[in-house]
Amino acid sequence: MFLHNPLMNSRFDRVIVIGASAGGIGALLEITKALPPSFPAPICIVQHIGRNRSVLPNLLSYQRANQAVHAIDGERLSAGKLYIAPPDRHLLLDGDRLVLTHGPKENHARPAIDPLFRSAAVSWGSRLIGVILTGQLDDGSAGLAAVQDCGGTTIVEDPGTAAQPEMPASALAAVRADFCVPLPEIAPLLLRLVGSMPPPPREAPDSVRREVSINRGEAGVEDLKAIATPSLLTCPDCGGTLSEVLESRPLRFRCHTGHAFTLRTLERRQTDDAEHALWNGVRALTERELLLRRAAAVAQATGDAAQSAAAAAQADRVREQIRTLEGIVEAAAPAGAAA
Repeated sequence: MFLHNPLMNSRFDRVIVIGASAGGIGALLEITKALPPSFPAPICIVQHIGRNRSVLPNLLSYQRANQAVHAIDGERLSAGKLYIAPPDRHLLLDGDRLVLTHGPKENHARPAIDPLFRSAAVSWGSRLIGVILTGQLDDGSAGLAAVQDCGGTTIVEDPGTAAQPEMPASALAAVRADFCVPLPEIAPLLLRLVGSMPPPPREAPDSVRREVSINRGEAGVEDLKAIATPSLLTCPDCGGTLSEVLESRPLRFRCHTGHAFTLRTLERRQTDDAEHALWNGVRALTERELLLRRAAAVAQATGDAAQSAAAAAQADRVREQIRTLEGIVEAAAPAGAAA
């Protein structure tokens, strides 16, 4: 289990964690190119990438002297180095050691931002700096709240400068951030912060520790019961019962296998699942209409006018059902869903 370890013998005083999603590559390039080769803190980064191949370490290394790499399980942190979560792996911190897991997705993402921020907050407490950049929905909001609850420093990109303002705006709604600054000011701010004294130490809340254990696959059902209460909702990833996490910022849900969703991410997933089911209904009804019209044509060709008319009438009723379902799908689509 993770322990709140001040790491008095570490080779650096601060650790930085950064979370980004849509538009994040450009933002990360702007920040990292402004940091000097002698930058005195390691930086751990989650850029939403899913299972897709990532060349982000190459992009970030190309324009700066400090090395950017995909994180390796068990590797120790080094000052000035950029550690990027590899595709389809959560990146966690255990003290100054990197931990990679293929654990359940959070906010329908792996790698996800919240597990990194949460684990880093438990390990580094007031010596941690958490940064939320551009993106959609609200992954990272709960993680940034954990950074704050453990005494760390919180930074959010000004939504007005973000390529996608939804994620930083959600973070600001969940956390009274220490700093909300335009993108060009983030690198200079990091330089000032890593050269200053960290805030006073603060003990990590039990709820944050338990969620870190869940992320590591070490927790049992009792850990979930301690931090959440069962709801009437089901997990869209595994079908298990979702529990509502107590006193969470923002409102979140977890299932017993470890999947986690904010309210907004869960609502978006439910909308997508409902739309998928409706389009399956449209497909099934369209095939029925085709079959009925074929039956009407065959009956007409064999001289059975009554049977042909009955099949055609059924096909017309099915066509009306198709139009109704298509209208429901269009009316239920959230604003901006195509993005």
